[in-house]
Amino acid sequence: MQPVYTLILLIAILPLGGCLSRTRPVALRTTATHLQTATPIELVLRINAEATKIQTLKAAVGITASVGGSKRGKITQYQEIHGYILVRKPSSLRMIGLFPILQNHIFDMVSSGQQFKLWVPQKNQFIAGNNDAARPSTQPLENLRPQVIYDALLLQAVDLKNDLAVLEGGEHMGIDRETQKPVLQPDYALDIIKQNRQGWYLARKTVFDRTDLQPHQQVLYDEHGSVVTDVLYDEYKEFNGVLFPTNIRIWRPQEEYSIKLEITKLTINGPIMDDQFVLEPPSGAGIASR
Repeated sequence: MQPVYTLILLIAILPLGGCLSRTRPVALRTTATHLQTATPIELVLRINAEATKIQTLKAAVGITASVGGSKRGKITQYQEIHGYILVRKPSSLRMIGLFPILQNHIFDMVSSGQQFKLWVPQKNQFIAGNNDAARPSTQPLENLRPQVIYDALLLQAVDLKNDLAVLEGGEHMGIDRETQKPVLQPDYALDIIKQNRQGWYLARKTVFDRTDLQPHQQVLYDEHGSVVTDVLYDEYKEFNGVLFPTNIRIWRPQEEYSIKLEITKLTINGPIMDDQFVLEPPSGAGIASR
């Protein structure tokens, strides 16, 4: 038998033996009948409408933090704690973390937008500084700023006069609501492009699940194109006539820390007073700036 015919025969019979092949399952795609369509301007108007609806938030949350990644070669997961978050536009946020049983304060953090204050009772330390961490700490969670939480909770409106919005189609891995099996969910990614003195740059990307056109992910970039914050949104529920995600996962790749917020109770557009954002150093506390 000639060598070329021998090779052809082997190629033909190998699949029949099954010993040199392997089959693995892949995630199915959501059927097209379940998908919604939208134009870039429709998604921009959707973001801006939601941004207008929400002026204040009062939330009871479960807070889980983890530190580490490829830079550190390990990931450390911390125990879940309970807490409260108050948000009032245009830029105010207060976040309190409590021990699970005694409900004593682990931390109390407040921000007015540019400046933040942090009280850590266990260390008897009061820290004040700028939301832009000019001197990053080697301890990742010490780099957490209230503005990170604020930006994750509330999508910023798109400036229709000065920003560019570009639409791209894609897909992400999700869970089918009926079968609870992994599926590839088609999505829209809306890229918001801004301009500075150096030119145009990608400022943020908002990803919409096409089964319901709700934001599934928001990625924030710096002016050099690096990801600073990556947020995933899941388990939307209705509060005061507004759909809001109750599972929010925040990843900060440069500092390598993540924060997961599980909202257990939420009030939208309830009254919040000025004094609820006042945080002063207790008597005898050590005061530091950062």
